[in-house]
Amino acid sequence: MKECLVHFQVKHKGELKHLRGLIFLSDNQQPGNDQLIEMFKDMDYLVVLSDPDSLVFKPVDPSADYDFIRITELDMGEEKYTEDRDLKTILSNFL
Repeated sequence: MKECLVHFQVKHKGELKHLRGLIFLSDNQQPGNDQLIEMFKDMDYLVVLSDPDSLVFKPVDPSADYDFIRITELDMGEEKYTEDRDLKTILSNFL
């Protein structure tokens, strides 16, 4: 069993909130749309997937106090490589 930390944005009227949720997965499993919708439901966000490519969810109830939810990152605990340009410049000067 492993954890998947879901980073997402909720667009409220005039405000963008950055929040996180948690999904438990079996090994080598990726989070599915149904699991994401269930996670949002547990957080009192009743949504449907409106744009699968961008992972954007819209509220089921048009009178909800938010416009959409967009997933920004699925963190499965794997290391990510991020290029550090400053470090790269310093190292290239030494060589």
